[in-house]
Amino acid sequence: MGFISEFKEFAMKGNLIDFAVGVVIGGAFAAVSGSFVNDIFTPPIGLLIDNVDFTKLAIELAPAEGDKPAVAINYGKFLQAVINFIIVAFVMFLVVKGMNAMKKQEAAAPPPAPPEPTASEKLLAEIRDLLKK
Repeated sequence: MGFISEFKEFAMKGNLIDFAVGVVIGGAFAAVSGSFVNDIFTPPIGLLIDNVDFTKLAIELAPAEGDKPAVAINYGKFLQAVINFIIVAFVMFLVVKGMNAMKKQEAAAPPPAPPEPTASEKLLAEIRDLLKK
């Protein structure tokens, strides 16, 4: 088996495609949740805490000098990232919990009953039984 055909077989496996789709959707969801945290969630909290802008919360270690920027620990941006992570983790928890519940329902559901034999099958069975006698 050649290298290219082996790679093609690997790339076309269903799990790899599912994984790629999950990564793309996860990236899009991260952008949406980041916007939710930065633009909707933290501004009202900042308003309640004496008009604090979380993105500007920082501890300045060295002031700016000339064209050299200030050195600072931006803990406000870190807090927003932590809130974003908590939201993403919670949503993923709900997704996994829902998937597990659906799997349990599938496992608990009894298998469907075999189909009832047709009239001709019943007649053939009766003939077979009569011939056995």
